[in-house]
Amino acid sequence: MDIRNIAIIAHVDHGKTTLVDKLLQQSGSFRENQAVAERVMDSNDIERERGITILAKATSVEWKGTRINIVDTPGHADFGGEVERILSMVDGVCLLVDAAEGPMPQTKFVTSKALALGLKPIVVLNKVDKPAAEPDDALNDVFDLFANLGANDEQLDFPHVYASGIGGWADLTLDGPRKDLSALFDLIVQHVSPPKQMARVNEPFQMLATTLGADPFIGRLLTGRVEAGRAKAGDTVKVLSRDGDRIEQFRISKIMAFRGLTQTAIDVAEAGDIVSIAGMTKGTVADTICAPEIDTPIPSQPIDPPTISVTFGINDSPLAGRDGSKVQSRVIRERLMKEAESNVAIKVEDTPGGDAFVVSGRGELQMGVLIENMRREGFELSISRPRVIYRDEDGQRMEPVEEVIIDVDDDYTGAVIDKLTGARKGDLVEMRPAGHGKTRIIAHVPSRGLIGYQGEFMTDTRGNGVLNRIFHGWVPYKGPIQGRRQGVLISMENGVSVAYALWNLEERGKLFIGAQEQIYEGMIIGEHSRDNDLEVNPLKGKKLTNVRASGTDEAVRLTTPVRMSLEEAIAYVDDDELVEVTPKVIRLRKRHLDPHERKRQARAE
Repeated sequence: MDIRNIAIIAHVDHGKTTLVDKLLQQSGSFRENQAVAERVMDSNDIERERGITILAKATSVEWKGTRINIVDTPGHADFGGEVERILSMVDGVCLLVDAAEGPMPQTKFVTSKALALGLKPIVVLNKVDKPAAEPDDALNDVFDLFANLGANDEQLDFPHVYASGIGGWADLTLDGPRKDLSALFDLIVQHVSPPKQMARVNEPFQMLATTLGADPFIGRLLTGRVEAGRAKAGDTVKVLSRDGDRIEQFRISKIMAFRGLTQTAIDVAEAGDIVSIAGMTKGTVADTICAPEIDTPIPSQPIDPPTISVTFGINDSPLAGRDGSKVQSRVIRERLMKEAESNVAIKVEDTPGGDAFVVSGRGELQMGVLIENMRREGFELSISRPRVIYRDEDGQRMEPVEEVIIDVDDDYTGAVIDKLTGARKGDLVEMRPAGHGKTRIIAHVPSRGLIGYQGEFMTDTRGNGVLNRIFHGWVPYKGPIQGRRQGVLISMENGVSVAYALWNLEERGKLFIGAQEQIYEGMIIGEHSRDNDLEVNPLKGKKLTNVRASGTDEAVRLTTPVRMSLEEAIAYVDDDELVEVTPKVIRLRKRHLDPHERKRQARAE
C-alpha cells in the first residue's frame, strides 16, 4: 500500500487538533453515529482543560488507496523536545497559519526545525472565514518567514490551500465551493513524497525510537518510523544507544500500528510505516531498534538544552501527608526518573541531602504541567522558584534570551514596553501596527526577566494582551534584575484562621487565605503593602466584654482572597520561599518556618 507520513505543525490555538478531527471524520475513520469527543487527539485531562497539545500523537487515515500517517504536534516551545523528534519521522509538513494572526513565534520555531530537515511544507491558511482574516497578507508573511529561515527554492515554492478547520473544508482558491477537505487530501498525496525507506524493505530491520509510551496490558511501547527492512512479532532484535553501545536484546511481543483513532496489532512492520513495538525493558527514546547483525545506530536529532531548573523536594510542612499518598523522596525520585526517560527535554539530578531533586527543562509551562500531573497522581511536593541555567563560553557568563511577541491594544503599549525594556533588561526589536487598534511588539528579553511576568502583563493590559515567547539564543549576562518589590505577611501561629483577625489584617495588604483555613507558623498568608516581610497573627479572636454598643458588632465582611494558580505561585515565590503542592491545595511558605532560623540564614547570607 502507498504511504505518506506527514506532521501538522502550527502555533498554539491555530486549529491543528480541530483540523485533524475533521480529516478523520471525512476519511471515514469513524462512523456517522459514533460518539467522538471534540479535539479527539488531545487525550489527557490537562490538554483538554488548557486547550493545548502537550504530547505528540499519531493517527492514520486512508484516502483513495493511500495511507496517510498524520502526527499532531505541540505548538508550545516548552514541548519542543517532542516536536524535534517527531519531525525526523515524517516526509512532509502541513503548516497551519491563522489567516487573521499570521505566523507567530511558535510557528517560526517549528518551521525552522522542519526546513532544516529538508521537509517540504504545504501551507494551510486556516480560519479564512473569520471577520478579521487577511489571507493574502498572511501568505506573504509566511513566504517572508521561510526566506528569513533560509528555505531553499524548492521549499519556497510551496503549495497552499484556504481552509476552515471548524467548517471542515479546504479549497485551492478563496472562492471555491467550501464543501469538504478533499483538496487538502489530494494535495498531500501529490506533494508529499512516499517514504524513501520503502526502497530499503529487503535490508536488515532498523528503526529509530522517537516516542515512549506504556500500555497497561502490553507494557512499554516505543514508537518510530521503520527505516529499513521488515519485523514480525516474535523476531529477536537488539537495542543500540545513541553512541552505539548495546543496551539489550529482546523478542518483539507485539507490533501496533495506527489505524484511525485506535492502535491495532499488525503482523508485519515494513520500511516507511510508523509503528509501535513492545517487548523491551530498557530501550528508550533516541535508541535504535535493529536486527542482531547491525552495529551502527541511526543518527538522532540533538535536543535544545534546558534553560530553567526547579527544585522538587519532599513536603515537610506541619500539614504534610494529609491530602496525598505519595510523600517519600524515593517515590518522588522514581516518578521524576520515569518522566525524564520519556521526555528527553527534561533532566533530573539528585541534591547532596537526597530529599530534593533539581529538574531542568525548557520553560515554566513544561514544569507547571509536570507538577500538575504529579499532583493529580497523589504526590505532595515543595517546589522552589525557577532558576535560569547559565553557561560559560570562553570565560564569559552567558544567559538564555527569549524572543517575545506581544499583540496588545494601542493604549497599553507604553506600559508594556516600559516593563520589558526597563526593569526586565529587554531590547525592543520591532513595533508595528497590527490592525483593529492593536500593536505588535517584538523584544528580546532575558529568561530571568520573564519569570513571573505573565500575571503582571495581564494586569497591565486589562486581560486583553496576547504574549508569546520562544527561546532565542544565549547572550552575555545582563546584570541583576529586580525581583518582587513587595514583602509578604507570614503567620506566626499554627491553627485555623479567624475572620476577625483577617479583617484587621486587610489594611496591611492583600490576603491569600480566607477564614477557617488550616495555617501554620512560617506560612505566607498574604502580600504586604510595603517592601518588608511582616509576621502576623491570623488566629486572634475578638476580646469579649459585657458592654454592647450599637455599630461595633457588625458582621465581619472579608474581601475575597487572591487565589493563585500553580504557575502563578511558582513565579511569585522568592528564593527563600517554597510552594507547597498537594492534591487539594497550593500554599506558599518560607523555606525556614522558624523565625529565628530565618534571621540566622539572613545574617549568614
